[in-house]
Amino acid sequence: MGHCQCGRISYEVTGVPDDPHLCSCVHETRISGGPAVLWVGFPLDSLIWTGPGGEPKWYATYPTLRRGFCPDCGTHLVSVADGSTMVMVTGFSLTDQSGIEPLGHSHRENAAPWMHITLTPSPTS
Repeated sequence: MGHCQCGRISYEVTGVPDDPHLCSCVHETRISGGPAVLWVGFPLDSLIWTGPGGEPKWYATYPTLRRGFCPDCGTHLVSVADGSTMVMVTGFSLTDQSGIEPLGHSHRENAAPWMHITLTPSPTS
């Protein structure tokens, strides 16, 4: 379960969290105002919008990628790529953050030079 800051948009996802990672691409840092966003994947067909606001407002940051956010408080909640069977949710929009420690950091070359991250060991290590 997860929700935006104001609670208008909330959702449920089920399944085992997949590919928890930080991203410092120029879209993420601009959208979040921070040095990285924590993303974690779940099966797209498990996503249910449960709040009074229904679905979020959608914005395409790439021709094949849409991001859902609350039109009231601006919280970014999800990212869905065309043709994907996964939905990526922002890790800190989840009510429970256990089990979503980042295993990787995409676009780390764009990260702030002062940002130093120790990642969780890979489950295959």
